[in-house]
Amino acid sequence: MSAKEIQTLWYTRCPVPTPLGIASQLGWINQEFASDGIEIKTLQEVSDPALRESHYDHHLPNSFRQGGNVPALWARAQGADTRVIGLNWVDESQLIITLPESGIRTPRALKGRRLALPLHGNTIDHGRAGALRGFVTALQLGGLSADEAEFVDVAVDLPPSGWTANGKPRPGGSYATLVTALLEGRVDAIYVKGARGVETAALLGAHVVTDLKNHPDPVVRANNGAPRPITVDAGLLRDRPDLVVRFLSRVVQAGDWAARHPNETVAYVAQETGSSEAWVRQAYGDDLHRRQNTDLAESSIYALESYKNFLVQWGFLKQDFNVRAWIDPVPLAQVFKSGERRVA
Repeated sequence: MSAKEIQTLWYTRCPVPTPLGIASQLGWINQEFASDGIEIKTLQEVSDPALRESHYDHHLPNSFRQGGNVPALWARAQGADTRVIGLNWVDESQLIITLPESGIRTPRALKGRRLALPLHGNTIDHGRAGALRGFVTALQLGGLSADEAEFVDVAVDLPPSGWTANGKPRPGGSYATLVTALLEGRVDAIYVKGARGVETAALLGAHVVTDLKNHPDPVVRANNGAPRPITVDAGLLRDRPDLVVRFLSRVVQAGDWAARHPNETVAYVAQETGSSEAWVRQAYGDDLHRRQNTDLAESSIYALESYKNFLVQWGFLKQDFNVRAWIDPVPLAQVFKSGERRVA
């Protein structure tokens, strides 16, 4: 039986540090398939909302995605036929911040306070899920339960897709609305993350109650941003596993390239996130270039499983499913076995 002919491959990524983002900026995805006559398209370059929705629900055939894990988990729980073929873990700043005059200095002091939960209009509110996880974790670190604080909905003006219609990182993100709620006294604390988060905290002159990035337990640090799965349309994996392995090999190579190019990696991530290199370094650490590797480490799988359980518990996922059964380790094993991780 001849291999199924594929005319187009799609991929999408979030405006965050990912090896797929680096591979894309290096032009490696297009280069890999240039001689095959396969057109490479990315959702960041289209304006059709029906197409862009695949960033969340993964409905496009012959497509790959890497980014926050909440949409990937949600799509799978909704029945999307996808498989995880790799994971990447980049710890990012996860800040609970308050105004200095609030007197809130520690997680314990969040007791009885009003904590902002952003409310977006997108298909799956990953920004809200991330903020809730951050607050619940901070409360637990302070010896408190979730019902010992008040969660306040804050409608956010912009959807947290992260990308504008012309494929550029969305400037400022959605934190401006949360900051306004904080300054107006409608809430006592907000959750911000990543390069835009540390920039927001600095410009506001806020007090950092805690940065969950610094916790030694990866399960505690797990959130929408860690680990970030690479998912693929399962039909493509069944019909053309060779294309999946070739695509994945380029992502793996990007991690190896990054390890050798620390300054260039920071510059690429700054472009991806729409932030300055200084904020990128502060948010993601001096070892960012060594954190672009792709694997299926047991610690990452366990953390993803734990976070999935959190999302089920809090109603973000309406159906439970087996995370481990969702993972197909074969493509990554083939990449490593074939030596295709060599930097081109």
